[in-house]
Amino acid sequence: MSDNVKVAVRVRPFNNREKEKNSVCIISMHEKTTTIRNPESNEEKSFAFDYSYWSHNPSDPNFATQAIVFNDLGIGVLENAWKGYNVSLFAYGQTGSGKSYSMVGYGVDKGIIPCACQELFRRISENPDSTVTFKVEASMMEIYNEKVRDLFNPTNKSNESGLKVRDNSKTGPYVDGLALLPVKDLAYIEQLMDEGTRARTVASTQMNATSSRAHTIFTIILTQTTTNMTTMKVMDKVSKINLVDLAGSERAASTGATGDRLKEGAAINKSLSALGNVISALADASEKKGKQVFVPYRDSILTWLLKE
Repeated sequence: MSDNVKVAVRVRPFNNREKEKNSVCIISMHEKTTTIRNPESNEEKSFAFDYSYWSHNPSDPNFATQAIVFNDLGIGVLENAWKGYNVSLFAYGQTGSGKSYSMVGYGVDKGIIPCACQELFRRISENPDSTVTFKVEASMMEIYNEKVRDLFNPTNKSNESGLKVRDNSKTGPYVDGLALLPVKDLAYIEQLMDEGTRARTVASTQMNATSSRAHTIFTIILTQTTTNMTTMKVMDKVSKINLVDLAGSERAASTGATGDRLKEGAAINKSLSALGNVISALADASEKKGKQVFVPYRDSILTWLLKE
């Protein structure tokens, strides 16, 4: 399991709310180790990750930029997809922790998703093998209160009640009616991403003025078709890249959530718990080879869709 799963942690700068409260940073990092200090007792606890990114102070020589994060994480995702594997990259954390910044970015500070698209099309354009052709398709959806909405087609009437999730015996779970659009260049996919991002469900809480209230899944399907010039037979190698910006986990007392915001927070926390249970079960399955371990994929729409 450790060979297939990589875990990274990133520390963001203080936001305005934290600056106004004169907050003190209790996190420190050294190489792959992240240390948390108890401000009352000064007791420290250290945790090892595959990557620890110090992005707290831009003037620090060890500051981890968007490019550094992408080179470590995004490139690895593309490498595996190029080999034909299905891959997923999750951004997880409490609301306001910087997940959307890491995944999507703001302005010139592009996140993992746009950088991955740029690198994908660069590799396609520079491919030297004339017997291989490429097809790239993309979709973008959000899961809001356990209902699926199409972000590439926000006016879809089915969005209000939620698109149906169905199961195909050969290809696995899929969203019925979700727009899957062919994309030929970076400019078009960036246009689609901008439109999809504007359609996302966000709301203001005490912890984040633009808190994502839904899980966003940006999916790229890469099909590599190889033609045998002797027999003229073709072979398709298909891989699915899921780039997931999870809604932030939260405590109602911290966010000041009431009414709809409180219901959204409960749905978010429930689906995040389901995701944690699935990952834990998969880890157990890898350690108990030969023994059957039940993986609760159906406990949430998110885990069911990402089963493959």
